[in-house]
Amino acid sequence: MPPAPPVFRFAPSPNGRLHLGHALSALTNEALASRFGGRLLLRIEDIDLTRCRPEFIAGIETDLEWLGIRFEPGFRQQSRHFDDYAEALMNLRRRGLIYPCFCSRQEIRTAVAACEAETGRAWPTDPDGAPLYPGLCKRLDPDEAARRIAAGEPHVLRLDMAAAIAAAGRSLRYEVFGAEDIGHVVRVEPERWGDLVLARKDVPTSYHLAVIVDDARQGVTHVVRGRDLEVATDVHVLLQNLLELPTPLYHFHRLLLGDDGQKLAKSRASRSLAAFRADGITPAEIRRQLGFA
Repeated sequence: MPPAPPVFRFAPSPNGRLHLGHALSALTNEALASRFGGRLLLRIEDIDLTRCRPEFIAGIETDLEWLGIRFEPGFRQQSRHFDDYAEALMNLRRRGLIYPCFCSRQEIRTAVAACEAETGRAWPTDPDGAPLYPGLCKRLDPDEAARRIAAGEPHVLRLDMAAAIAAAGRSLRYEVFGAEDIGHVVRVEPERWGDLVLARKDVPTSYHLAVIVDDARQGVTHVVRGRDLEVATDVHVLLQNLLELPTPLYHFHRLLLGDDGQKLAKSRASRSLAAFRADGITPAEIRRQLGFA
Protein backbone atom coordinates (compact mmCIF):
# COMPACT_ATOMS: atom_id res chain seq x y z
CA MET A 1 0.00 0.00 0.00
CA PRO A 2 1.48 3.41 -0.96
CA PRO A 3 2.03 5.93 1.86
CA ALA A 4 -0.71 8.44 2.53
CA PRO A 5 -0.14 11.82 0.88
CA PRO A 6 0.98 14.71 3.09
CA VAL A 7 -1.72 17.11 4.26
CA PHE A 8 -1.38 20.90 4.10
CA ARG A 9 -3.84 23.57 5.29
CA PHE A 10 -4.49 27.27 4.91
CA ALA A 11 -6.28 28.67 7.96
CA PRO A 12 -7.39 32.33 7.83
CA SER A 13 -9.54 34.12 10.40
CA PRO A 14 -12.75 35.76 9.10
CA ASN A 15 -12.31 39.05 10.97
CA GLY A 16 -11.70 41.09 7.82
CA ARG A 17 -10.90 40.75 4.13
CA LEU A 18 -7.82 38.88 2.92
CA HIS A 19 -4.81 40.93 1.80
CA LEU A 20 -1.61 40.17 -0.13
CA GLY A 21 -0.01 38.56 2.92
CA HIS A 22 -2.80 36.00 3.02
CA ALA A 23 -2.43 35.44 -0.71
CA LEU A 24 1.29 34.76 -0.22
CA SER A 25 0.55 32.20 2.51
CA ALA A 26 -2.21 30.48 0.53
CA LEU A 27 -0.08 30.34 -2.63
CA THR A 28 2.92 29.01 -0.69
CA ASN A 29 0.72 26.25 0.73
CA GLU A 30 -0.55 25.48 -2.77
CA ALA A 31 2.96 25.36 -4.25
CA LEU A 32 4.38 23.10 -1.54
CA ALA A 33 1.35 20.82 -1.53
CA SER A 34 1.76 20.43 -5.29
CA ARG A 35 5.50 19.80 -5.00
CA PHE A 36 5.03 17.04 -2.44
CA GLY A 37 1.89 15.56 -3.98
CA GLY A 38 -0.15 16.55 -0.93
CA ARG A 39 -3.74 17.39 -0.10
CA LEU A 40 -4.68 21.03 0.53
CA LEU A 41 -7.35 21.86 3.12
CA LEU A 42 -9.08 25.11 4.03
CA ARG A 43 -9.83 25.86 7.68
CA ILE A 44 -11.74 28.85 9.06
CA GLU A 45 -10.32 29.98 12.42
CA ASP A 46 -13.27 31.85 13.93
CA ILE A 47 -12.98 31.23 17.66
CA ASP A 48 -13.38 34.97 18.33
CA LEU A 49 -17.11 35.24 17.76
CA THR A 50 -17.15 38.97 18.52
CA ARG A 51 -14.92 39.86 15.55
CA CYS A 52 -15.52 37.05 13.04
CA ARG A 53 -18.51 37.45 10.73
CA PRO A 54 -20.23 35.27 8.10
CA GLU A 55 -19.68 37.83 5.34
CA PHE A 56 -15.94 37.57 5.87
CA ILE A 57 -16.12 33.78 5.48
CA ALA A 58 -17.91 34.32 2.18
CA GLY A 59 -15.23 36.85 1.24
CA ILE A 60 -12.46 34.35 1.97
CA GLU A 61 -14.08 31.79 -0.30
CA THR A 62 -14.54 34.38 -3.06
CA ASP A 63 -10.93 35.61 -2.82
CA LEU A 64 -9.42 32.12 -2.87
CA GLU A 65 -11.60 31.04 -5.78
CA TRP A 66 -10.57 34.21 -7.65
CA LEU A 67 -6.89 33.39 -7.05
CA GLY A 68 -7.55 29.96 -8.54
CA ILE A 69 -6.41 27.96 -5.51
CA ARG A 70 -8.06 24.58 -5.34
CA PHE A 71 -8.82 23.19 -1.91
CA GLU A 72 -10.55 19.96 -1.06
CA PRO A 73 -14.33 20.49 -0.80
CA GLY A 74 -15.66 21.79 2.51
CA PHE A 75 -13.76 23.29 5.40
CA ARG A 76 -13.39 22.93 9.16
CA GLN A 77 -14.88 25.89 11.02
CA GLN A 78 -13.52 26.24 14.54
CA SER A 79 -16.67 27.72 16.08
CA ARG A 80 -18.41 24.40 15.43
CA HIS A 81 -15.84 22.42 17.40
CA PHE A 82 -15.62 24.07 20.82
CA ASP A 83 -16.31 20.66 22.39
CA ASP A 84 -13.02 19.39 20.97
CA TYR A 85 -11.10 22.20 22.66
CA ALA A 86 -13.02 21.74 25.92
CA GLU A 87 -11.99 18.08 25.91
CA ALA A 88 -8.33 19.08 25.52
CA LEU A 89 -8.64 21.60 28.35
CA MET A 90 -10.22 18.97 30.59
CA ASN A 91 -7.29 16.67 29.86
CA LEU A 92 -4.85 19.34 31.01
CA ARG A 93 -6.99 20.25 34.03
CA ARG A 94 -7.16 16.65 35.27
CA ARG A 95 -3.37 16.61 35.28
CA GLY A 96 -3.11 19.86 37.22
CA LEU A 97 -1.52 21.73 34.31
CA ILE A 98 -3.93 24.67 34.12
CA TYR A 99 -5.35 26.99 36.75
CA PRO A 100 -7.95 29.79 36.89
CA CYS A 101 -6.71 33.36 36.97
CA PHE A 102 -8.94 36.24 38.08
CA CYS A 103 -6.46 39.06 37.50
CA SER A 104 -7.37 42.03 35.36
CA ARG A 105 -4.80 43.51 32.99
CA GLN A 106 -4.50 46.48 35.33
CA GLU A 107 -3.80 44.24 38.31
CA ILE A 108 -1.06 42.49 36.35
CA ARG A 109 0.48 45.80 35.27
CA THR A 110 0.39 47.05 38.86
CA ALA A 111 2.07 43.89 40.19
CA VAL A 112 4.75 44.04 37.51
CA ALA A 113 5.43 47.72 38.21
CA ALA A 114 5.78 46.98 41.93
CA CYS A 115 8.28 44.20 41.24
CA GLU A 116 10.30 46.45 38.95
CA ALA A 117 10.34 49.21 41.57
CA GLU A 118 11.44 46.78 44.28
CA THR A 119 14.19 45.07 42.29
CA GLY A 120 15.27 47.89 40.02
CA ARG A 121 15.16 45.49 37.08
CA ALA A 122 12.86 45.31 34.10
CA TRP A 123 10.25 42.57 34.31
CA PRO A 124 10.70 39.81 31.68
CA THR A 125 8.41 39.81 28.65
CA ASP A 126 7.21 37.12 26.28
CA PRO A 127 8.18 37.03 22.59
CA ASP A 128 5.24 39.34 21.78
CA GLY A 129 6.52 41.92 24.25
CA ALA A 130 3.85 41.39 26.92
CA PRO A 131 5.00 41.04 30.57
CA LEU A 132 5.13 37.48 31.80
CA TYR A 133 2.33 36.68 34.20
CA PRO A 134 3.62 37.26 37.76
CA GLY A 135 1.73 34.31 39.24
CA LEU A 136 -0.75 36.19 41.42
CA CYS A 137 -3.40 33.44 41.20
CA LYS A 138 -1.08 30.48 40.81
CA ARG A 139 -1.24 29.44 44.47
CA LEU A 140 -4.86 30.41 45.02
CA ASP A 141 -6.71 28.03 47.32
CA PRO A 142 -8.76 25.64 45.12
CA ASP A 143 -11.87 26.08 47.26
CA GLU A 144 -11.67 29.86 46.93
CA ALA A 145 -11.13 29.57 43.20
CA ALA A 146 -14.15 27.27 42.87
CA ARG A 147 -16.29 29.67 44.91
CA ARG A 148 -15.30 32.63 42.74
CA ILE A 149 -15.98 30.68 39.54
CA ALA A 150 -19.39 29.57 40.87
CA ALA A 151 -20.17 33.20 41.64
CA GLY A 152 -19.57 34.06 38.00
CA GLU A 153 -16.40 36.06 38.52
CA PRO A 154 -14.58 36.66 35.20
CA HIS A 155 -11.46 34.55 34.82
CA VAL A 156 -9.14 32.92 32.33
CA LEU A 157 -7.43 29.54 32.33
CA ARG A 158 -3.63 29.65 32.31
CA LEU A 159 -1.13 26.95 31.52
CA ASP A 160 1.21 26.24 34.43
CA MET A 161 4.30 26.41 32.26
CA ALA A 162 6.76 24.97 34.77
CA ALA A 163 4.46 22.01 35.51
CA ALA A 164 3.77 21.51 31.80
CA ILE A 165 7.46 21.39 30.90
CA ALA A 166 8.09 18.97 33.78
CA ALA A 167 5.19 16.78 32.57
CA ALA A 168 6.64 16.72 29.05
CA GLY A 169 9.73 15.25 30.65
CA ARG A 170 12.06 15.57 27.66
CA SER A 171 13.65 18.01 25.28
CA LEU A 172 11.05 19.01 22.72
CA ARG A 173 11.85 19.56 19.07
CA TYR A 174 10.23 19.98 15.68
CA GLU A 175 11.51 19.71 12.13
CA VAL A 176 11.48 22.51 9.57
CA PHE A 177 11.09 21.58 5.91
CA GLY A 178 11.80 23.55 2.75
CA ALA A 179 10.97 23.43 -0.93
CA GLU A 180 13.32 20.49 -1.42
CA ASP A 181 12.23 18.79 1.79
CA ILE A 182 15.65 19.40 3.35
CA GLY A 183 14.94 20.39 6.92
CA HIS A 184 16.61 20.91 10.24
CA VAL A 185 15.56 20.22 13.81
CA VAL A 186 14.67 23.08 16.16
CA ARG A 187 14.72 22.77 19.93
CA VAL A 188 11.78 24.62 21.51
CA GLU A 189 11.83 26.99 24.48
CA PRO A 190 8.20 27.31 25.63
CA GLU A 191 9.27 28.73 29.00
CA ARG A 192 9.79 32.12 27.37
CA TRP A 193 5.99 32.43 27.07
CA GLY A 194 5.34 32.00 30.80
CA ASP A 195 1.91 30.98 32.09
CA LEU A 196 -0.01 31.95 28.96
CA VAL A 197 -3.80 31.98 28.62
CA LEU A 198 -5.43 28.91 27.04
CA ALA A 199 -9.09 29.94 27.40
CA ARG A 200 -11.31 32.87 28.33
CA LYS A 201 -14.94 33.14 29.31
CA ASP A 202 -15.86 34.93 26.07
CA VAL A 203 -13.49 32.85 23.90
CA PRO A 204 -13.45 29.33 25.36
CA THR A 205 -10.16 28.39 23.75
CA SER A 206 -7.03 30.10 22.45
CA TYR A 207 -5.29 30.12 19.11
CA HIS A 208 -2.50 27.99 20.59
CA LEU A 209 -4.83 25.24 21.78
CA ALA A 210 -7.32 25.27 18.91
CA VAL A 211 -4.70 25.12 16.18
CA ILE A 212 -2.95 22.01 17.50
CA VAL A 213 -6.25 20.20 18.12
CA ASP A 214 -7.43 21.09 14.62
CA ASP A 215 -4.19 20.00 12.97
CA ALA A 216 -4.43 16.62 14.71
CA ARG A 217 -8.12 16.17 13.91
CA GLN A 218 -7.52 16.97 10.25
CA GLY A 219 -4.41 14.84 9.94
CA VAL A 220 -2.25 17.81 8.96
CA THR A 221 1.34 16.71 8.38
CA HIS A 222 2.90 19.91 6.96
CA VAL A 223 2.16 23.35 8.47
CA VAL A 224 3.06 26.33 6.26
CA ARG A 225 2.68 29.77 7.86
CA GLY A 226 4.40 33.14 8.26
CA ARG A 227 7.62 33.76 10.17
CA ASP A 228 5.68 35.83 12.70
CA LEU A 229 4.26 32.56 14.06
CA GLU A 230 7.58 30.74 14.26
CA VAL A 231 8.14 31.49 17.94
CA ALA A 232 4.58 30.38 18.82
CA THR A 233 5.51 26.91 17.61
CA ASP A 234 7.36 26.41 20.89
CA VAL A 235 4.03 26.40 22.72
CA HIS A 236 2.36 24.27 20.06
CA VAL A 237 4.97 21.52 20.27
CA LEU A 238 4.66 21.48 24.08
CA LEU A 239 0.86 21.18 23.91
CA GLN A 240 1.10 18.47 21.25
CA ASN A 241 3.36 16.49 23.55
CA LEU A 242 1.11 16.95 26.59
CA LEU A 243 -2.00 15.91 24.65
CA GLU A 244 -0.21 13.07 22.84
CA LEU A 245 -0.87 14.61 19.43
CA PRO A 246 1.46 14.33 16.44
CA THR A 247 3.85 17.17 15.66
CA PRO A 248 3.72 18.18 11.98
CA LEU A 249 6.65 19.40 9.94
CA TYR A 250 6.81 23.21 9.74
CA HIS A 251 7.72 25.78 7.09
CA PHE A 252 7.81 29.53 7.82
CA HIS A 253 7.53 31.80 4.81
CA ARG A 254 8.57 35.42 4.43
CA LEU A 255 6.30 38.28 5.46
CA LEU A 256 5.10 41.10 3.25
CA LEU A 257 5.75 44.58 4.62
CA GLY A 258 3.94 47.81 3.92
CA ASP A 259 5.51 51.18 3.16
CA ASP A 260 5.77 51.76 6.92
CA GLY A 261 7.95 48.66 7.35
CA GLN A 262 5.22 46.84 9.27
CA LYS A 263 3.79 43.52 8.14
CA LEU A 264 0.53 43.68 6.24
CA ALA A 265 -2.44 43.29 8.58
CA LYS A 266 -6.19 43.71 8.65
CA SER A 267 -5.83 45.86 11.75
CA ARG A 268 -3.77 48.35 9.72
CA ALA A 269 -6.27 48.31 6.87
CA SER A 270 -3.83 46.78 4.41
CA ARG A 271 -5.23 46.81 0.89
CA SER A 272 -7.52 43.83 0.40
CA LEU A 273 -7.61 41.36 -2.44
CA ALA A 274 -11.18 42.53 -3.07
CA ALA A 275 -9.82 46.05 -3.66
CA PHE A 276 -7.23 44.76 -6.12
CA ARG A 277 -9.97 42.85 -7.92
CA ALA A 278 -12.21 45.92 -8.07
CA ASP A 279 -9.35 47.87 -9.65
CA GLY A 280 -9.07 45.32 -12.44
CA ILE A 281 -5.95 43.52 -11.18
CA THR A 282 -5.96 39.91 -12.35
CA PRO A 283 -5.09 36.78 -10.35
CA ALA A 284 -2.17 36.21 -12.73
CA GLU A 285 -0.76 39.64 -11.84
CA ILE A 286 -1.10 38.88 -8.12
CA ARG A 287 0.70 35.58 -8.61
CA ARG A 288 3.52 37.26 -10.56
CA GLN A 289 3.86 40.01 -7.96
CA LEU A 290 4.23 37.39 -5.20
CA GLY A 291 6.66 35.21 -7.17
CA PHE A 292 4.26 32.48 -8.28
CA ALA A 293 4.25 33.09 -12.05
